[in-house]
Amino acid sequence: QAQLVESGGGLVQAGGSLRLSCTASGRTLSIYHMGWFRQAPGKEREFVATIASNSLTTYYADSVKDRFTISRDNAKNTVYLGMDSLQPEDTAVYYCAAAPMTRGPIETMARRYDFWGQGTQVTVSS
Repeated sequence: QAQLVESGGGLVQAGGSLRLSCTASGRTLSIYHMGWFRQAPGKEREFVATIASNSLTTYYADSVKDRFTISRDNAKNTVYLGMDSLQPEDTAVYYCAAAPMTRGPIETMARRYDFWGQGTQVTVSS
């Protein structure tokens, strides 16, 4: 079973940037579509971005489009989320997740992802 570990979160001022990383152990990520989700206090977990196993397809939530970039390096078993122009409403715990590529195309629904990391906190101050 794959274990996912996120890193790179922290405190940043509005307008700043962060890059999150998600590294897998126990299984290669190359056979999984990967996604990033986030959960703010008192809110449900929401989709942020996803990338296909072969990196050819990506998809973003409207709220982060043109500001966030998802990428992956299968050789390093790592997926990234670059975040620019951060705003206070981006404050949340960010989670990476893995969905088997054999299940179909990339997914935006959390229930379609089998493996999850523990999350990394991103706080954006105004």
